Amino acid sequence: MNTIDLVLWVIAPYTCIAVFAVGHYWRYRYDQFGWTTLSSQLRESRLLRWGSPLFHFGILAVIGGHVVGLFIPKSWTAAVGITDEMYHVGAVGMGLVAGVATVTGLVLLIIRRRLVGPVFRVTSRMDKAMYLALGLVILTGMINTVHGNIIGHYDYRDGVAVWMRGLFVFDLHPELMAKAPLSFQAHTVAAYLLFALWPFTRLVHVFSAPVAYLWRPYLPYRSRDTGFGGRRERRGWERIDGSTR
Repeated sequence: MNTIDLVLWVIAPYTCIAVFAVGHYWRYRYDQFGWTTLSSQLRESRLLRWGSPLFHFGILAVIGGHVVGLFIPKSWTAAVGITDEMYHVGAVGMGLVAGVATVTGLVLLIIRRRLVGPVFRVTSRMDKAMYLALGLVILTGMINTVHGNIIGHYDYRDGVAVWMRGLFVFDLHPELMAKAPLSFQAHTVAAYLLFALWPFTRLVHVFSAPVAYLWRPYLPYRSRDTGFGGRRERRGWERIDGSTR
């Protein structure tokens, strides 16, 4: 194992994971008011109405596909009767649909952020860096879908997936990533750089689940008091629909 492989496929991933974890802790501890999507819906909603659902539903499907592909071994899918051919057909079909939806949504959001003046004025440098990193991850991921399943014959579940699972159980196999095609290497590097950037961008809203609402006390609502300090309604004939004249 040479030094470059050690840095790219062992040191750099663990460093980015550490930045991801510590950065989120720091952000939540010291910047809770900034823990938000910084919504710009009031500034423009027409493009957002189309771009946001396409991107979010597409990226959720992409993440689901990655979880299945990277963290479920081939032996498990084979044990339930899913052959390699069946798996690859499903991966290509669902991957292309999810990828097209994600790319279309992201393009609409970037166009909106660049061309709509009020939205562009509230776009920070971190937003721009995040969009660039996210775009690289999605672009290289689409290339991998075509390269690994249509043009080429690289099975990432025998290489990238084994390396990925090894990171979490400290069973390191950097040589597997060193043998992977260049597009898979680029996708992996772009992905863990995005994870390092994540805590310092609007992407933190992914972890903003309203769990505290389950234990929040009930809010009492009372009708308007017409007694002391209140203002009585004017008397008059009532319409059939309940309004007064």
